Amino acid sequence: MKTENRLRRLVCLTGFMGSGKSTAAKQLASQLGWMNVDLDRRITEAANQTIPEIFSRKGEAEFRRIEHEQLARLIAEANEDRKPRIVSLGGGTTVQPQNVALLRESAAVLIWLDCPIEELLVRCAQITDRPLFRDETSFRRLYQERLPFYQMADYRVDSNVAPARLAEQFLSLGIFGKVTV
Repeated sequence: MKTENRLRRLVCLTGFMGSGKSTAAKQLASQLGWMNVDLDRRITEAANQTIPEIFSRKGEAEFRRIEHEQLARLIAEANEDRKPRIVSLGGGTTVQPQNVALLRESAAVLIWLDCPIEELLVRCAQITDRPLFRDETSFRRLYQERLPFYQMADYRVDSNVAPARLAEQFLSLGIFGKVTV
């Protein structure tokens, strides 16, 4: 992981399902006064379908195509209007090489929200709209497959903490400039 501190305008949160990406992005964007963009929400709006519907009707390949298209659009918007954004990526976004290439080309900062798998299982156990969460065995296998991609992020924060502590970790990275809270 990189340790250089550079002020960035496109900060993307990555991590496994249940790691708290969407919630953390909302809170961080609010605290910083930045825009909050949820990539999964952009996908569902573009497709006019829920993610489980896209997976069941069109398959994962079509979902990934839409995901890449929406990621490219949000990066283009960020470059055009220069408004800083906190983006919550989908759990599999950074597994796709073309998405990582887009993020790197745009100088986006990737922050991995790391959470122990046992906690992720607890958080996701009652959620029924996750098409890739079939059972505990497949959940654990998918986590292990994706882990190396999360570890390639620029920074890592522990998301198995209280919200105030999570905010402290983000701000301590030194990538947001002066922040008054």
